[in-house]
Amino acid sequence: MRNLAFVSMAGALALGALIIRPAQARAQGAALDFKIYCSRCHGENGKGDGADAGTLKTPPRNFTDCAVMSKISDATMFKAIKDGGASVGLPNDMPAWSAGLDDDEIHGLITYIRGFCKK
Repeated sequence: MRNLAFVSMAGALALGALIIRPAQARAQGAALDFKIYCSRCHGENGKGDGADAGTLKTPPRNFTDCAVMSKISDATMFKAIKDGGASVGLPNDMPAWSAGLDDDEIHGLITYIRGFCKK
């Protein structure tokens, strides 16, 4: 009976690891997507100070500015990432990433970007 309890507990732990891993994988994927698609302009830490920021007509959004970010809906962020800045009334400096990111990846990016705002 004792061995059965151990096996059951080990099985439960293994199942828990399987449930956690996809969430971790999504978070790691969003971090990688941010690095690939966003950090050149928005910076590694989301402050709008990336290597290409100085080449743009309009400074990139500072994702750490909680006052500004709290006024931007997820739907607006989704559209800006997917269809580019002009689709939401922002400058063309923000490109459309629909060719490189699917909808789930964009939603993951939004969650990742929201994490830059620390109140």
